Amino acid sequence: MTFVFSADGHFVEPSDLFSEGLPPSLRTFGLHAVKQDDFILSMAGDKVLQKTPIERGPPRLGPDGDPFGRPDRRGNREVEFRLQDMALDGVDAEIVFPSLGLTAYMIENAEAELATAQVYNDWLHGLLKDHTRSFVRCGILPVRDFRNTIAEMERLAALGFTSAMLPSLIERDSGIPQYTSEAWDPVFDAAQRLGIVFALHTGTGRNDVRSFRGAGGAVMNYMIQATDGMITIGAMVAGGLLDRFPGAKVCVIEGGASWLAALAERMDEVYDAHQSFVRPKLSLTPREIIARQVACSFQTDRAGIMSRSVTGTAALLWGADYPHHEGTFPRSRQVIAELFEGIDISEVDKAAIVGGNAARLFRLDRPEFAAG
Repeated sequence: MTFVFSADGHFVEPSDLFSEGLPPSLRTFGLHAVKQDDFILSMAGDKVLQKTPIERGPPRLGPDGDPFGRPDRRGNREVEFRLQDMALDGVDAEIVFPSLGLTAYMIENAEAELATAQVYNDWLHGLLKDHTRSFVRCGILPVRDFRNTIAEMERLAALGFTSAMLPSLIERDSGIPQYTSEAWDPVFDAAQRLGIVFALHTGTGRNDVRSFRGAGGAVMNYMIQATDGMITIGAMVAGGLLDRFPGAKVCVIEGGASWLAALAERMDEVYDAHQSFVRPKLSLTPREIIARQVACSFQTDRAGIMSRSVTGTAALLWGADYPHHEGTFPRSRQVIAELFEGIDISEVDKAAIVGGNAARLFRLDRPEFAAG
């Protein structure tokens, strides 16, 4: 049987993790909720992230009729039931991301951001430290103070984490240095030294993941998040960040994969055509740097598979996005079976895309995926 590793899964944090888990002096600066009239406001400091009517429950979607996001499914919160859902779906292992914690990059107070990252990372470690054959723990990294970033990376590495999140997009008004800045050098040097793979989960760092309203909004809001990876990987390559730290690895999560080949070829084209204007000069072509250091997870991106002659097969990681409705649960077996139909691809490459690539990249705790 082919080993299946989902490069995108989520647990739902305890409802009071970020409110009660922070010191009282920091709680109003972190992630919290307040009631206002007939709404619950999800907040990061004094910034409103979402406004939810109290009386209106989530819509029911799909053939199973579950509420949107399947918030009540026990596999969201309990490891025993998660393993049952993985067996049902044909998934052997996965890397785990937060739910509410995806909004942590909206926190502007550096102390509250650090405390939020640490309380989540400690909770995730306690939940999964005895299940490392089935789960890769991905931590949240604070980014408002890079001294905090590096200290938390070192702490996570000591706990056995092999991956940690950075924002998939840095907004111009965020106050965080752009990925073209050399300010990131100590962070990427630490990743190279510690073997921490950076995960850029779609939507993280965006001021508003629902920026389109009205006609087309439901499709546009999800579609446009795929451009976050293109912008950010483009910045990391063009600005020289990945070139300066060739051992640093970056994976874009849930943003699709077919854009990576287009980005690599377009960057090569302009790097050569505008050579006299290009700063900094790179030691390799953009395409070569991308092939060496960048990967992408996707659910159903057949075009990404067909463009592997540009990106290389190792860049492609399949993911279920459990438990979300835009993901493949509980249809993952069917999706994987249909993923390669009509595509000229070897069984070795198929096995790498649906499991082996991610297991090796994130150093899953199984001997068959250990570095040779």
